[in-house]
Amino acid sequence: MTKSNTPSSPSKSFRKTARISVKPCCFAKLASSSSDSSPMTISSPIKDENFLNLTTPTPPHHILPKPHNLMYSGDELDTALEGASMPNKTVIIAIVNKAYTEGDKPMLDIFLDGFWLGEDTRQLTNHLLIVAVDQTAFERCKFLRLHCYKLKMDGGDFVREKLYMSEDFIKMMWQRTRFLKEVLQRGYNFVFTDTDVLWLRDPFPRLSLINETLDLQISVDRFNGNQWSDKHPINTGFYMIRSNSKTISLFNEWYAQRNNSTGKKEQDVLFELMSKGAFTRLGLRVRFLDTIFFSGFCQDSRDVNVVATVHANCCRSIKAKVTDLTAVIHDWKTFNDPSYNKTIGFRWSNHFGCKHSWK
Repeated sequence: MTKSNTPSSPSKSFRKTARISVKPCCFAKLASSSSDSSPMTISSPIKDENFLNLTTPTPPHHILPKPHNLMYSGDELDTALEGASMPNKTVIIAIVNKAYTEGDKPMLDIFLDGFWLGEDTRQLTNHLLIVAVDQTAFERCKFLRLHCYKLKMDGGDFVREKLYMSEDFIKMMWQRTRFLKEVLQRGYNFVFTDTDVLWLRDPFPRLSLINETLDLQISVDRFNGNQWSDKHPINTGFYMIRSNSKTISLFNEWYAQRNNSTGKKEQDVLFELMSKGAFTRLGLRVRFLDTIFFSGFCQDSRDVNVVATVHANCCRSIKAKVTDLTAVIHDWKTFNDPSYNKTIGFRWSNHFGCKHSWK
């Protein structure tokens, strides 16, 4: 087991505490403002305007909150989940590797920019668990003082970028599915989000309106007009799922198909299960999310006034995603500028980077 170090702080007493602590402690919560277990470190989120402007080399130390020295029972994954959990045992989960955390403006930083710039989204980082699959990504997460968990990945090199539909990409998607199955089995509901999804508004009001009767709410590449239709091209890059016997059965059946699905990513296999009636057979109540609220590059939201998330789907490379998501952030800033004339109509920038990524 790899021991993890608590991030440094200017406080001498805090440094002293960090030296004698041998297990992770829980988070200091950020004030609201607008089947494997592995080593894990938890640290406290930053509350500062430079938190997501990572052109600043280091955050101002005087604003770093000190973590509480409280301990949880159970193993390290339990600790991580409990530390990030909402009162109703719901967690936001994102998985990253080195390729998503390095560079002048890595994908993880852009992902966090969305929470900083979005409407009523900053406090959601209190419930965001970053699952790192390599040491570099883990250290970056700790530096950002987020909820961090290090996941051991078997059977491949998952450090470098995995191009869409490459062999290692498919392996990584199945490892992800196994981990998320474990989270459900531990009794946690979760929103899984790829880090190429910008959270521009708090999505929970849209997800929770009828959530008590729903087992799964999943994004789609293109919306066909019927939120209950199982004819959608689903996208596993963003979905909310409740932990119960039905959803655990779905994940068990889904993951069991991995060795019989050569050349298919986990999303394709889930689509096949859905098409063969698995959702109905298991008694699942599933809602398919309208792209007007949960959009992507495959199908832009038609209304910037209500859009909650923007996913860089229909895109092949990290470089292209970073380019086009940066343009989305610029669009969002322009829309929210007090001087912006909202009567002239809003249009998203073209996703040229992603369009060219397929050539």
